[in-house]
Amino acid sequence: MIAEAVRFALSGISANKMRSVLTTLGIVIGISAVITLLAVGAGTSDMIKAQIGRLGTNVLTVNRAVATGGRTTGGSATAARTQSTFLTVADQKALDDPVLAPDIATTAPVLQAQSVTATLGSSTHSIASTLGTAPSYFGITAFSAAAGRVLDDGDAGQRAVVLGNSVAADLAQDVSTLVGQTVSLNGQDFTVVGVLAAKGTSGLNDPDDVAMVPIDTAQGTFTGYTQSLSSIAVQARSADVMTQAQNEIEQILDARHRVTPDNRDYQVRNQAQVLSTATSTTQTLTILLSAVAGISLLVGGIGVMNIMLVTVTERTREIGIRKAIGATRGNIVLQFLIESLIISVLGGIVGILIGFGASAFQVFGIQPEVQWWTVWLSVAVSAGIGLVFGIYPANKAAKLRPIDALRYE
Repeated sequence: MIAEAVRFALSGISANKMRSVLTTLGIVIGISAVITLLAVGAGTSDMIKAQIGRLGTNVLTVNRAVATGGRTTGGSATAARTQSTFLTVADQKALDDPVLAPDIATTAPVLQAQSVTATLGSSTHSIASTLGTAPSYFGITAFSAAAGRVLDDGDAGQRAVVLGNSVAADLAQDVSTLVGQTVSLNGQDFTVVGVLAAKGTSGLNDPDDVAMVPIDTAQGTFTGYTQSLSSIAVQARSADVMTQAQNEIEQILDARHRVTPDNRDYQVRNQAQVLSTATSTTQTLTILLSAVAGISLLVGGIGVMNIMLVTVTERTREIGIRKAIGATRGNIVLQFLIESLIISVLGGIVGILIGFGASAFQVFGIQPEVQWWTVWLSVAVSAGIGLVFGIYPANKAAKLRPIDALRYE
C-alpha cells in the first residue's frame, strides 16, 4: 500500500511540475538560510576564539579608568567618583610580588605612543600601535619573531625596534631583509632587530600593525620621561586561576592607590571574560538570525498546505472513485501525506545543498563552518513540515463522502 501511495504521490507532483517547484521554494529558502546563518555563527565564534588565543592565553590587562565626576545632593553622594590617577612602573613591579600575587606568572609595562610613522627610503607607514614595553610582553601576548628576534634585556635604553608584520610588509617586499636595517620613527633612527610573525586581522583591528621598542627608549623618544603607563599586561599561571589572579591585582592596586571597589581608578580586563562575552553575543545574534530564517520555513509550510488543499480540490473525483472501489480513509490520508512529505523533503535536500554551497564563501572575512547536526536537523524539520502541514489537507480528502466526490465537477 505504501508503494502504491508513493506512486500516486509522485504522479500528482509530476503532473504539476512548476507548481510543485514553486511550492518547495519556501522550504528551500528557509532551510538554506538556517544552515548558512548557523554556519556563519559557528565560524564567527571560532574566529573570535582564535583571535583571542593569538593575543595571548591567561592574560589580564590593567588599564587606567576614565575619570568620572560625582555630585552631591543634600550632603549625600548620588554617584561614586572615580579618581584620575595613573598606572606606574612601581604598580607593575608590585604585581610581580610572589607573596602577594602567587597566581601571577609575570607582568609587563606597556606605554603607548601616539601618531608614529615609520619611514624607510621612499616607503612610509602610519603605525596603528607603537608600544614601549619589556621583553616579558612578548611571552604574555604570544608574539614571536618571524625574522630576527624579539626585544631582550640587552636592548634596554637602545633604539631598537621590533616591527609587526603589516608594518614590515609596507616598508619592504621581503620582510626578512629589514632585520639590521635602520628605519625612521617620527624622524628618529631605530635599528630593526626583528619582524613579528603574522597573527592575522580580527575584522575590527590588525594586531600585526604594531611596533615595539624598549619602554625607557619610548619614554625618552615619544612620550617624555615619566613613570606613568598606558596599561599593564599580566599573565596568570593557568587558565584555572584567572579569577584568583584578578582578585590579587585588585587587592594590591586598591592598597597602593588607596581606593575601594566603588571608586577604582583602574580597570582589569579578563581575557576569559572577553571571550565569554563575545561568544555569548555571537550566539545570541545567530539565534535571532536563525529565528528570522525560521519564519520563511513557516511561510513555506503554509505554502505546502495551501497547495495540498488545491490538490485535494482538483482531485475530488479521483478520491471518490478510489473510495468507491474500496480505498479506506487511511489509504487516502497516506496518499496525500506522502505527497506533502515528498515535496517538503525534496525542498529540504535542495536547501541543504544550497546552504553548503553558500557556506563555502567567506562572509566579511569570516569562513562559515557547517555543523553536521544542523544538516540532520534540517532534514527532520523539512519532514516535520510535510507531515504537520499535510495533515489537514489529507484529513479533508479522507472525509469526503464517495457519492459527493463522484458528483463533484
